[in-house]
Amino acid sequence: MEMGMRKQRSVSALVFLALISASMATSESEVPFMVVHKKASLSSIKSGVQRVFVTVDIYNQGSSSAYDVNLVDDTWNSNLFEIVSGNTSKSWAKLDVGQVLSHWFELKSKKKGLFYGSPAVVTFRVPSKGVLQAYSTPILPLDVLAETIPEKKLDLVMRLSRLVGRFGPQFSVLSIIVTFVYLMVTPSKASKKKR
Repeated sequence: MEMGMRKQRSVSALVFLALISASMATSESEVPFMVVHKKASLSSIKSGVQRVFVTVDIYNQGSSSAYDVNLVDDTWNSNLFEIVSGNTSKSWAKLDVGQVLSHWFELKSKKKGLFYGSPAVVTFRVPSKGVLQAYSTPILPLDVLAETIPEKKLDLVMRLSRLVGRFGPQFSVLSIIVTFVYLMVTPSKASKKKR
């Protein structure tokens, strides 16, 4: 009888330890997983001036909420760019599971050249772990104030491509008909030799 009680106690102790370790493993895996996507696009306002429109999207793909979410994108050197609207940093109180936070700002270029931007940094707090950090995707190099094809030539090429796209099938049918009629009307070499 005493032997059965010992086995029962040891089994219940093992079950208790297994439950505790399973709950600890579950709480360990319940963390936010941040996916941060940064994109930048150039737009010309007038000759010699370009604006850079930057968007940063933060996705929480994890299994718990993130708190005190802070975005800092200090890659934009003040000697090369001037902030037109928005800020290069932003804070939010909370980012729930499956939610998205978006931030944008606009810059004006000051100098011509190829610009390589570094990723934005996102810090967030998790109650059980403290402060964690995530990085955004890097942006493609920006060719700021690059010389481009003159607008008039580009406009002509675009118009011609639209015409070919719109009337291409009709042109093909018409050329086949004209070729067929030409072959039917012109005498062949064999009929000239018989005469």
